[in-house]
Amino acid sequence: ILKTLNSWFWWENIWMPINCTWADFVDRDGLVFPKPHQLYATIPYAFVLLVIRFFSERYVAIPLAKALGIKNVRRVKPQPNPVLESYFRECSRQPSQSEIKGLAKKCNCTVHLVEKWFRRRRNLEIPTVLQKFQEAFWRFSFYLTSSIVGFIFLYDKPWFYDIWQTWVGYPFQTLLPSQYWYYMAEIGFYWSLIFTLGIDIKRKAS
Repeated sequence: ILKTLNSWFWWENIWMPINCTWADFVDRDGLVFPKPHQLYATIPYAFVLLVIRFFSERYVAIPLAKALGIKNVRRVKPQPNPVLESYFRECSRQPSQSEIKGLAKKCNCTVHLVEKWFRRRRNLEIPTVLQKFQEAFWRFSFYLTSSIVGFIFLYDKPWFYDIWQTWVGYPFQTLLPSQYWYYMAEIGFYWSLIFTLGIDIKRKAS
């Protein structure tokens, strides 16, 4: 089954130009060509970047934030309440006044306490300035590093000055070691963002 799925996914009619096959990209005469299986390596690279991100956010971003005067504001947690927690997660984070009254009766407490509980619970969902700084620091660091490394890899290449040079010899273009590592790091980075999509700070759509 895996072999069939693999052959279907890398079907040449999808990935290759007309009259080209993967066999045309076998290394020869000292020339190295890109291969589809190399993309699998981007998955472990993504986990390596996640480890680097963890240490950079904890041991570089946090001390830097403290030096800049950015503090981690501790928010007051609401008292544990299974009924209100269930309603918060499954129904609404901002219940109406009538719903609050109904929850107050159900929990045998005052309307004021229910309003206070929901207010504190919503505040826990808001990322702190320090959390935003940590994530922004990681992305800024990666993009800055990749831009500098990309310039170092490209400045002496003919296509850096003439974009049309990128099409010379297409599709039979060789793969330089610098290109390989650069694209592996870039793809691995975006894989890592996908893996942390559920925990990263949510941003409003523009």
